[in-house]
Amino acid sequence: MEPITRFTSRVVVLPLENVDTDQIIPARFLKTTDSTGLGAHLFADWRYAPDGAARPEFVLNGPGARGAQILVAGRNFGCGSSREHAPWALRDYGFRAVVSTYFADIFSSNAIKNGLLPVVVDDGTYRQLAERVGADPAVAVTIDLPSQTLALPGGVAATFPVEPFAKHCLLNGVDQLGFLLDATPAIARYETTRPPRVRTA
Repeated sequence: MEPITRFTSRVVVLPLENVDTDQIIPARFLKTTDSTGLGAHLFADWRYAPDGAARPEFVLNGPGARGAQILVAGRNFGCGSSREHAPWALRDYGFRAVVSTYFADIFSSNAIKNGLLPVVVDDGTYRQLAERVGADPAVAVTIDLPSQTLALPGGVAATFPVEPFAKHCLLNGVDQLGFLLDATPAIARYETTRPPRVRTA
């Protein structure tokens, strides 16, 4: 996974509430076990017409979405079924963080395990962010994971919570398995200090 430290990016705002994982990545795209290419199917039923043509009114099809690494989503983003493909699709599209006032717990956990940072902000910060981007789509937002801050131009900043172990993994670009593998030498050294196991009859 790519480490997340500090980055600045334009923003895509999708203010809909209760966006479930089937809307993020429809079930027909779940046959793969590889995240590569899933970004093309992100929000597929909203993004494309039945004939495959891009819907010009959908936010990801606008020119301001190109290259954006931050998605600002409505409350309860990622509810519904637990599918790892949802954060896979968001990451493969190019998003590195999703900002909302509340995330479904399972989505938040899956996101962190796959290198996508869920940023929870208060209602006031969310409204201000959405309004600033609505007034100027070129507005850039800075997310700093070490200090756990989200900053808007003009000095407005808000802090967000991150569980310490999740923060460590995101900063170092490792998942839980990668963390354990990195600890292999320390585990081996510890094992050498242990007395031999005695088998009992």
